[in-house]
Amino acid sequence: MYHRIWTILNFFLIVGSMVYIWFFRPHDSSLIVTSQLLAQIAMILFLINVNMYFIFLVIRKTSQRKIKILLAKFSRQFMKWHIKIAVTGTIIILGHVLINLFTIAPLIGFTHIKMLTGYLAFTLLSITLLAGYLRHKKASGFRKKFHRIMAMVFTVLFLLHMFILI
Repeated sequence: MYHRIWTILNFFLIVGSMVYIWFFRPHDSSLIVTSQLLAQIAMILFLINVNMYFIFLVIRKTSQRKIKILLAKFSRQFMKWHIKIAVTGTIIILGHVLINLFTIAPLIGFTHIKMLTGYLAFTLLSITLLAGYLRHKKASGFRKKFHRIMAMVFTVLFLLHMFILI
């Protein structure tokens, strides 16, 4: 039940963000369009990684053995890609950051709420990556929890950043 709700929410988030970015926030500048595309790709990659938490949650909470086995096998394979997806998403979002610092920030101001939430989101992403790296090197309950919490806070902030109007 929970996995269906989560899948539907993910679908609407991705489609909703595409509609919002491409139909309600279009731009004439090819550089800004590139920045939007980079942000969209990075958002999908970050959501894929954040969804691992919910896959593990379903594994823990469901009483259906078939679903547990299926998700456990999937997560075992997927975790091999978790770090690669995170690093790729970060490199892509860095392109988004650089383009916006040179094109949009001078127009709206470096202290506009859209820029401030972007700075904070990138900082939280950096902390999440560092926490993930530390967890990868030596796993502990604290490091696991800290990485998970930072990932969730980052996700909420980047979603907030995405929907703030310029």
